[in-house]
Amino acid sequence: MTEYEKMLAGEPYSSLDITLRLMREKARLACAKYNAHPSKGNLKHITRLFAGHGTLMLEPGFQCDYGAHITVGENFYANFNCVLLDSNSIHIGNNVLLGPAVHIYTVDHPRDVNERVAGHCFTKKVTIEDNVWIGGGAKIFPGVTIGEGAIIGANVLVRKDIPKNMRFYG
Repeated sequence: MTEYEKMLAGEPYSSLDITLRLMREKARLACAKYNAHPSKGNLKHITRLFAGHGTLMLEPGFQCDYGAHITVGENFYANFNCVLLDSNSIHIGNNVLLGPAVHIYTVDHPRDVNERVAGHCFTKKVTIEDNVWIGGGAKIFPGVTIGEGAIIGANVLVRKDIPKNMRFYG
């Protein structure tokens, strides 16, 4: 398996792989172009990366690792300085709102120092269902599913699945 295939399968992989580094560079350039001139015309630089998208609005400061593993539904809004680290699938449903500086992580690192130094990582997908509101500064960890209609408070760490219609304030 290639490092890319391992990454998507959630198996340990090397983030130092040249193919992965070039893919991340492409995403960073697209984000930089949009963030430098955040107009609807420049949004194409980011949406071309996405696996799929409906109507969306991204405020400046948006960052992603690859973009290619992000799918967003209709009526998606991401406020300023949101970060989506999409080393695995990030699926976001319809009518989802992200407050400023929300971070969504699919990638994690080994707890063994030697493996970390060697550049090893592993991934788990993140799913955010329809009609979810995530407050500013919240961090969504790898493998989490947030159920339909849930509300996530500001500045909370979401490490476990959140059921449908739950209000989670940490």
